[in-house]
Amino acid sequence: MISNLKQILISCENAGFEENLVALREKVSDAATFAPLSDEGKTVANIIMDVMERQNDAVIEYTEKFDGVKLTPEQMKISEGELEKAHKEIDPKLLKAIRQSIANVKKYQQDIFTGKDLPGKIKYTPIKRVGLCIPGASAPLPSTVIMTAVPAQVAGVEEIVVISPPRYNGSIHPVILAVCHELGITDVYRIGGVQAVAALAYGTAAVKKVNMIAGPGNQWVTTAKKYVFGQVGVDSIAGPSDVLIIANDSANPAWVAADMLSQVEHGHGSSAVVMTDSQTLADEIIIELQKQGDKLDNSTETMERMGTDSAVVVFDCIEAAVERANEFAAEHLEIQCGDESKKLLEKIKNAGAIFVGPHSPVAVGDYWAGPSHTLPTGGSARFSSALSSNDFVKASSIIEYSKDQLAASADDIVRLAMTEGLDAHAKSVQIRQDETHK
Repeated sequence: MISNLKQILISCENAGFEENLVALREKVSDAATFAPLSDEGKTVANIIMDVMERQNDAVIEYTEKFDGVKLTPEQMKISEGELEKAHKEIDPKLLKAIRQSIANVKKYQQDIFTGKDLPGKIKYTPIKRVGLCIPGASAPLPSTVIMTAVPAQVAGVEEIVVISPPRYNGSIHPVILAVCHELGITDVYRIGGVQAVAALAYGTAAVKKVNMIAGPGNQWVTTAKKYVFGQVGVDSIAGPSDVLIIANDSANPAWVAADMLSQVEHGHGSSAVVMTDSQTLADEIIIELQKQGDKLDNSTETMERMGTDSAVVVFDCIEAAVERANEFAAEHLEIQCGDESKKLLEKIKNAGAIFVGPHSPVAVGDYWAGPSHTLPTGGSARFSSALSSNDFVKASSIIEYSKDQLAASADDIVRLAMTEGLDAHAKSVQIRQDETHK
């Protein structure tokens, strides 16, 4: 148990402030994936190549090695009977909550869906076959099935495949299976990790390859998704969870501490950072962290990670905190600054999801509000967005010129083509203007 969390305090009044902030940002960023030339990065590449070569045999071998479960090729896929059984046995009150969560997500994703054809300009087509990574190693995450599958269904994806590691009695946790059944998903495999990502990307005799892979995962899964990108599409760098909370002296320190703990409990690589302009609030948050952390079921592990992977940073003004928050580009960003919260929202440029006000904890987004909780991590919110229904369609531009339109533009097109030294391009236009070839 960490007896004193004062070590996570970083103050602008202390020496080494800038260096400590840079180190913190690098630590959060590095937690998302492995470096390509690291031992772990090389291991990921080797597993992927092995699955490409030996297919089912490699997937089965790595599943036994990493998950402690020996499968046959026939056992990799969950039967429809198992899905139905899990659905029948689920707690009715939990099923009611799941159905409301599904309805909330479906409505939100329908409201924001922009993948509608513009006649003569652009055509949108749903991605045909999508693989969804559902974590299940440290805890079952049925909410991730909802947050990935419902956006795909709203977009019109025909084939949805779910993979999840066999960490519950040699299979997938029943609540995950129940949600799959509720959503009508029958292509479910009890495999996870790098080997499952590789199987989805390249296909095996048991697992038909997909066109896109989406969903969160640990460093191994997230690195594997990076490596197979190009063979398939991927959603984003959705690795270990992180939260950044901008708070001023109007924030409730107990609530801020609770939100920090809720992210760190996700496991290895997860982090929680508070940026404030109040030394008093910072001190009170640390006291609350200790008080609440001691009462958690997984107190020892959570508080150890809090002591190494998180921080409470004190700036001389809240504007400086906002500036640094944009540099961190957090997966989850909370603004708990009272009446100033909405004004500060306008200044946020980089964040996966933004939670405004004291009554909007990350858990609301994780389970209920409607936006997907599959978000860019490790600072990748600088260039990536939350997963949505719009990610599951691809756009094809439409170009249709009449004879007169081509004739009016022909000389300029030819001029541009010849400037680039592409003679055949120019001639493909000229031949249509040549009377002898009409």
